[in-house]
Amino acid sequence: MAGKTRVAKYQADRTNQKLYFCRLSCQSAGSTNDKQLYQAHCETAIFHLHGALLAFIQELGHFYSLNMTAPTLLDIEQALSERTQVSPEIQRLQQLQQQGFIANIERAYQRCLYAVPPDTIVDEAPSSQSASPDLIVNVVTLSNQWLPDETTIREWRSQLLELIEQLRAGMVEF
Repeated sequence: MAGKTRVAKYQADRTNQKLYFCRLSCQSAGSTNDKQLYQAHCETAIFHLHGALLAFIQELGHFYSLNMTAPTLLDIEQALSERTQVSPEIQRLQQLQQQGFIANIERAYQRCLYAVPPDTIVDEAPSSQSASPDLIVNVVTLSNQWLPDETTIREWRSQLLELIEQLRAGMVEF
């Protein structure tokens, strides 16, 4: 692999691409006045941001010469443990996954995938009302109150990009 760039060698291009797509989605969200289109762009940005995290984890797997298609932090930690190795990158990511902006990204991603539990939404629609078009609109409006705005997503993207750059700088050939 001599002569290959870091991007080609560790497949960092996917991480970079997902971060770029997140930025584009935030720009689109910021330039629309349509609430549902705004929500769609914000959710897309969250999907790409989470995808960038997963792609970076895969990049770490390549860096440590692990043959894993879709590794998790735990998968890499366990594989390295069998080799009596420790990854400072994995440790840092796990810290932020427990408490930090990565925990926020993962929580937002889960909420994009699954309905927000009813007890976390203030339901203003009368319970005796049948399923009418108005009720559906209320559900859509109320169910996105958990959704971070594009400014928050941009901040998370910036934090993730900074973290990835720091971790990449510390990753040296072993």
